[in-house]
Amino acid sequence: QLQLVESGGDLVQPGGSLRLSCATSRTRLAYYDIGWFRQAPGKEREGVSCISRIDDSTYYADSVKGRFTISRDNAKNTVYLQMNSLKPEDTAVYYCAGTALPRPLCSPQYDYWGQGTQVTVSS
Repeated sequence: QLQLVESGGDLVQPGGSLRLSCATSRTRLAYYDIGWFRQAPGKEREGVSCISRIDDSTYYADSVKGRFTISRDNAKNTVYLQMNSLKPEDTAVYYCAGTALPRPLCSPQYDYWGQGTQVTVSS
């Protein structure tokens, strides 16, 4: 069972930056595809960015391309989401999720989910 813990959510002004972290302690995150998903009030959950366990290939939603960067630090057993040039429409609960099965990157069928961290972009 993969247990994921997110951190780094906060209140930030438009144009600001945040870095979200996703960590686990009982296994190696390198064994899993890991992704960041978000859900805003009244909206469906969407895949934001994901990274492959096979070759570290990545996926980004069109709405975040050029602003967000996903990365792994295997020594720290952590996956990060660096978010720059934040916009009010980025406001959401951000979830870290993972799978060890051969699913498409950022598939909503990821098997393991964290509890989420709130990101609010507002002046």
